[in-house]
Amino acid sequence: SPNNKINFGIIGFGNRAKYILPNFLGIDDLRIVAVSDPRQDRLADGKQSIDAFYRNKDCRIYKDFRELLDQQDIDAVYIATGNRWHGLASIYAARAGKDIYSEKPVTLTIKEGRELVNTCKRFGTVYQAGTQRRSTGSYRFAVQMIREGKLGNLKTVEMQVWTGPAIPHDKPAPVPQGWDYDLWLGQVPWRPFVPARVFNWQYFWDTAEGIMTDMGCHYTDLMQFALNTDHTGPVEFEATAEFPDPKQFMSDTPITAQAVCKYANGVQGVMYQRKGFTDRYIKFICDEGWIQIDDETDKISAEPASILKLYNTTGQGWSDAGAHIKDLINCIRNRTLTICHPEAAHRAMSICQAWTICLRTGQKLYWDPVKEKFDSPEANRLLWREPRAPWRI
Repeated sequence: SPNNKINFGIIGFGNRAKYILPNFLGIDDLRIVAVSDPRQDRLADGKQSIDAFYRNKDCRIYKDFRELLDQQDIDAVYIATGNRWHGLASIYAARAGKDIYSEKPVTLTIKEGRELVNTCKRFGTVYQAGTQRRSTGSYRFAVQMIREGKLGNLKTVEMQVWTGPAIPHDKPAPVPQGWDYDLWLGQVPWRPFVPARVFNWQYFWDTAEGIMTDMGCHYTDLMQFALNTDHTGPVEFEATAEFPDPKQFMSDTPITAQAVCKYANGVQGVMYQRKGFTDRYIKFICDEGWIQIDDETDKISAEPASILKLYNTTGQGWSDAGAHIKDLINCIRNRTLTICHPEAAHRAMSICQAWTICLRTGQKLYWDPVKEKFDSPEANRLLWREPRAPWRI
């Protein structure tokens, strides 16, 4: 931009965008100039929030994000839509020449993830996935201890997310005034506007994959980071889960689950979906000790406890994404890879997607991380979902 600030547009102005907005506004090197959302109420909310901060009325609004991408003065976008849109909007943004900060989960399918990587590479896009724990002091310390072998050889990464809800059946209703429901749906199959489905989209296979993917991808990302395997991944996957009873409930993603993956070097990742929201954690178990981070409190515990004497970071917790956004800004200036670049984000995401495919096929699966293929034709059919017209990947 003329003032040498990086001009951002926001795609999707819901709860997550509102939560992280202060982290963007707190960086002097960027300016938010536009918002898009298929809901008029959220457009108005976005404009009001941004204009209030800059003390002007300059924030432009667009119902259709493609109009925002057409604006030549916009350098980069922050994508905070629902999950179904993260990958596709990122691909459209890269094609439009914009750099990207996208919320996680970064894609809907494994093949969409590979296309995201290829598109960013083709257009020279600087891309940051919103798995901001890579930029958080506590998690960086744990990863450093594992990489430096301070606790011996890593054997198991244990991860825990919370119990998912079961959404009761609901009836179709008129689309609320000011909604472009067709644009809101995007690439997923068309269904009538059913409030319980629309407002709880995280718990339906069409639009998301439930808690194990929604939160779990933060932890698989940290596992990959610690193992330094951002360009590959595990080779075996299996999972079991308790699903909602379809007689009573309409949601179709797990209530509780247990999933395991194994790397070629024998390291195991174990994901539990159980207990409460505040019980989430990641634990790196080595042959000479362990280190764990409680996500709710950002507290680190370890055995032997003496390792904690090495921890001297007093930075922000994971809820502040400022350092992660600054990494993106620095990489935009220098045209370099971010800390959670497309390949890293895709590989971490594909672990959760593989577990979902295990659950949907009822199979233990073997994975070729080079060819990105399973040993099962049935599972390979779930690598991709055909987007609803007119959307194309």
